Amino acid sequence: MLAKGYVVFDNPKGYDINIVGIRATQRVPDVFDDLLTVSWVDRVTGEWVSHMWNATTDCGLLAAEQSTIEGGPAFLAPGQYRSSHMIRKHQGKYDAVCQKWGMNLPVFRLGNVEDYGKTVDWKPSFTWFGNGTGINIHRAREQGVTPRVANWSAGCQVFEHAADFEAFMGICRAAKNIWGNSFTYTLIDEADLEPGGLGGMTADEDDVDGGTGPETD
Repeated sequence: MLAKGYVVFDNPKGYDINIVGIRATQRVPDVFDDLLTVSWVDRVTGEWVSHMWNATTDCGLLAAEQSTIEGGPAFLAPGQYRSSHMIRKHQGKYDAVCQKWGMNLPVFRLGNVEDYGKTVDWKPSFTWFGNGTGINIHRAREQGVTPRVANWSAGCQVFEHAADFEAFMGICRAAKNIWGNSFTYTLIDEADLEPGGLGGMTADEDDVDGGTGPETD
């Protein structure tokens, strides 16, 4: 983070949270193979607290195929986006950490959708745009584990496990009570990590059921 010139929030008052997505280098379409992390300095102990969960930072295959947006489906570009998000309703349904109204984020759009899903080497078909909206951080299924991304993400950052998302929201609400309803989101590539990448990182373990149910909102 610091090596890239990004701010690390470490106020000892507590819940000065860093929300960071880590995008896997081998980007397999429709798989929750990325990580979402939250970390902060504990007010009592002065020690760092961190949580890490399985998620996707990429557009789902079904969402890509169904996209009617000019330029193609969106993938958020890596970067740190200061005060870019707030807690509000995702699609008017439930609280999530959502991109603020009136703010655009830089995205890459996949022009050649036909190649998406056929190979992991689809990055060269990206085109950069500065008009990304609705890049929210939310869950997939309401309960349990979602088996594939499908159209749960059309550019959003999406949790694989519903219970993980609820834990994340509890932390964000605690932060909101202290610091107000404004959050910075940082997205980095696995290549930005120390040698070993995601292989040396383990997501939090929660008791969640496999569940069945709709894969779309």
